[in-house]
Amino acid sequence: MRIRSAQGITSKSKTKSKSRVITKASAPVLDPSLDLRLTDNLEHTVQAVQSIMKDDGDFIVRRFQLFGSYEAALFFFSTTVDLETISNNILKPLMQLPPQLEGKAIDPQHISDIVLKDVLYHGGIRTWTQLSDLISCILRGDTAMVVDGVDQTFSISTSNVEKRSVDQPATEQVIRGPREGFIELLDKNIALIRYRLQTPELRIHTMEIGRRSRSKVAVFYMDGITNQELVEEVKRRLSLIDIDAILDSGYLEQFIEDNHVTPFPQVQYTERPDKVVANLLEGRVAIMVNGSPLALIVPTVFSQFYQTVEDYTERFLLMSAIRLARLVALVFSLVFPAIYVSIISFNPELIPTEFAVAVAGGRAGVPFPAVIEVLIIEISMEVLREATIRLPQQVGGALSIVGVLVVGQAAVAAGFASPITVVIIALTTIGSFATPAYNAALALRLLRFPLIIIAGIFGLYGVVIGLILIANHLLSLRSFGVPYLSPLIPGSFKGMRDLLIRSPLRWMGERPASLQPQDKKRVTNDMNPEDQPKNVLDPSTNGSSKEGQ
Repeated sequence: MRIRSAQGITSKSKTKSKSRVITKASAPVLDPSLDLRLTDNLEHTVQAVQSIMKDDGDFIVRRFQLFGSYEAALFFFSTTVDLETISNNILKPLMQLPPQLEGKAIDPQHISDIVLKDVLYHGGIRTWTQLSDLISCILRGDTAMVVDGVDQTFSISTSNVEKRSVDQPATEQVIRGPREGFIELLDKNIALIRYRLQTPELRIHTMEIGRRSRSKVAVFYMDGITNQELVEEVKRRLSLIDIDAILDSGYLEQFIEDNHVTPFPQVQYTERPDKVVANLLEGRVAIMVNGSPLALIVPTVFSQFYQTVEDYTERFLLMSAIRLARLVALVFSLVFPAIYVSIISFNPELIPTEFAVAVAGGRAGVPFPAVIEVLIIEISMEVLREATIRLPQQVGGALSIVGVLVVGQAAVAAGFASPITVVIIALTTIGSFATPAYNAALALRLLRFPLIIIAGIFGLYGVVIGLILIANHLLSLRSFGVPYLSPLIPGSFKGMRDLLIRSPLRWMGERPASLQPQDKKRVTNDMNPEDQPKNVLDPSTNGSSKEGQ
């Protein structure tokens, strides 16, 4: 069944309204640019809405008498609203005439003001005049009300969707810091950010993306800190997205990144509100979509992928050492297998004599060359890793232990692989686990395979050539105009204080220069002599202590 735009709605252009047809599955019904306006005829509006929602079993049209005199109807989905709120806070007051209006004639033109100002005491009420707004109101879980003789609809916030509670982040291990992670509901995620950033400078711009999903997307930034050109560019890229549905923030990431053919991520994602707040205070922009617990952070540089929030909550000496160890593990996960293949295949003289004898003895019965052996073990580890992730949690842990211990030992005993190769691949895998960001670790894991192949063909020269190509590619990457290797290239001495090591917080007085923030100052280093720490309990300077002795 189809309805023409003249039934229950009016259009400014009569020629367009005659040819325009609305069906339930068509996206144009939600397009406000069509300007399909509601009329004051209740029956026409009810028929128009029912023809769009005709096959929805949970769609409810609740007719009632407004103030006992005017025909009215409520539209809502029974599965997405709070029925108790509709009964007690909407229907009950609307069906009773306010005491101050008893015995008075009510002009239909004033019904809207009476409902908003004298009757409903619900907080979230808005009025709309277009059919697209009425349908959008129903689809997002609110209740729409239409009154006969009134050419507008009332949108009442009654959404009540079941959701999981705020819990510890599942994708990021918290060592020291808040144990709260984002959930799928955008409103709750906004509340988690506002809870930690209680300042009027926090700006949240919302928009809807997706022709059919109408997913609500929020853009977070700090007014007075974030570069306004960056904010406008983020909004522009998001506004250009034209897709049926946005089911996760990963859809947005693929549309707004600068380079679409690189393995390296140019957008950082996180499940931690404190990490989002820290990046907002540096001058970055965060993006969240309703239905996804992961926030996107732009722009992003490579150094952010081996840094964690705990780097700044612990003392700088300890975390600097751990960050260096993490960086060494990152490099190992990329080049260790390729260096092993090149040395075994082309330059065995680089190995110490005693160790060379042990390696040669371990490889005595292996029927494959080193490059084939490493590739087979690497592919096996990737398959095992993927199987462990996809299996249920109770089975996945047992599979990983069986795969590593039993299969690895059996492969060595059968002469299928040498012990040194198993050790090399194990150390490489452990090094990839030390990278905090999963998407960055995945990029390095994929780049290992071409490096191993080049090392098996050209030796150490191939490894060097491969690393030069990777470095050249990293130098060409940009994230919203910010060089991917900042602050190393282009060089910034102040930015390097937080590159390889984590300097004391007092030394990082300015925000990253690559972000071009409006307010560059972050920490005040100046301290008056009277503000210096005082040893108030030092027995050598405490007179009362001396007298007590």
